Amino acid sequence: MEHTVKAFDEDITKLRGLIAQMGGMAEVAVQNAMDALVKGDDALAEKIIADDKKLDALESEVDKLAVRIIALRAPMADDLREVIAALKIAGVVERIGDYSKAIAKAGRQIEDRKKFGPLTLVPAMGEIAAEMVHDAMTAYAARDAVLAREVIVTDEKVDNFYESIFRNLVSHMVENPSTISSAAQMLFVARNLERIGDHATNVAEMVHFAATGAYPVDADF
Repeated sequence: MEHTVKAFDEDITKLRGLIAQMGGMAEVAVQNAMDALVKGDDALAEKIIADDKKLDALESEVDKLAVRIIALRAPMADDLREVIAALKIAGVVERIGDYSKAIAKAGRQIEDRKKFGPLTLVPAMGEIAAEMVHDAMTAYAARDAVLAREVIVTDEKVDNFYESIFRNLVSHMVENPSTISSAAQMLFVARNLERIGDHATNVAEMVHFAATGAYPVDADF
């Protein structure tokens, strides 16, 4: 029995480690995507695109380990809840990596970025989105339901940024028809940042569930 408990604890520790690693990589991907966008750094954009495969591989590893834990350890109650949450969180974090990759690709299509006024709002939105990912993963590591709820509340800021950027970009396109292609890419970037905020919120909701056994009352689930 003691051996079984020890083996289970080791599996859970490994599972948590993989999720933490994924979260760290996803946070860096968001930050790098914004740096590449602002600086026009195509080499960094290529690195983000290439590194996304590492996140995919980690998600696959989490899936296999979670299924193995459920099959061999038959976890109950709190333990089962944690394994299921980890399984779901891995999928969500992998999607955050996909959005960062999409931002990196879109950034390469934006021309005359130094003259492109709407670019000024997007980095601030990206910073909040990256902080949400960081805080959601910190909440996961600490089983912190309070921090998880703070992440959920912060999502409104990202949504407000998106609405502001959308209006700004539409006006910019009307006044500067020659920039429509770049403006469309910038709108795509903002939309992806908004989705990153949504996914960080989803992680926070799952963390809250794993920690308390209940989803936040006001969660959009």
